[in-house]
Amino acid sequence: MSNVSISTNKLSIGYGATIVQRDLTFSLYEGEMVCMLGPNGCGKSTLLRTLAGLQPPLSGEYSLNSLPGGEGRGEVSLVLTERLSLDNTTVHDVVAMGRYPYSSFLGGLTEEDERIIAESLEKVGFGLSASETSGLSAERSIFYQPVGRSFFNAHSDGEKQRILIAKALAQETPIILLDEPTAHLDLPHRILVLRLLRTLAHEQGKTVLISTHELDLALALSDRILLMTPGNGVQLDTAENLRKTDAFTRAFGMDIFSPLED
Repeated sequence: MSNVSISTNKLSIGYGATIVQRDLTFSLYEGEMVCMLGPNGCGKSTLLRTLAGLQPPLSGEYSLNSLPGGEGRGEVSLVLTERLSLDNTTVHDVVAMGRYPYSSFLGGLTEEDERIIAESLEKVGFGLSASETSGLSAERSIFYQPVGRSFFNAHSDGEKQRILIAKALAQETPIILLDEPTAHLDLPHRILVLRLLRTLAHEQGKTVLISTHELDLALALSDRILLMTPGNGVQLDTAENLRKTDAFTRAFGMDIFSPLED
């Protein structure tokens, strides 16, 4: 069994006096991609924001790579669905933000940083391949690619989402949390992104937790499903086991696999 990467113990989440979910206890492991499913309002985004340290837990505790939540924030990269408007900011500069934790006191980017930026964009379907940029200097490699020179705001919502995923990849954290990363993408890019995240988990030992409404892709590509029921906690298991116990029907209040039936 791989090492535990994310663990919660009787964790309650919400806003102010409003508890969205209570007493959540589960563990995620290195090297697995877990998709979090559930109806709107059940707390998926709230859980991700809590694990990322953007809001405090209401009670209970959580740890990231065995570090208490607050101390483990540097272990996590987070991609949210909130739309960003970054005027006069190039795609290169957005992805480069993921390298800031590794930069020098003066904030300069090294040739290694530029290589990682270029590779991160290439992985989500932008730019030249790593082999095509390998002979270029650090100053030229990313700017040789038209997307690197373009402005972030000039791109569609789907393209912006892929750029933000590239930023998370460039951060090179052991844990990646994503809130509906495929929301604005067409089908080919939805598959590309989820396949990429699954590969990162399996080949690089990362823990990937994704909130999504892409039921079909989640069932096909995730290692396990974190199924959240409104006000009634979570179940964490394989898709096959959850289907056998009618867990999806209880969570969504209907048979989502037979949509034409009453």
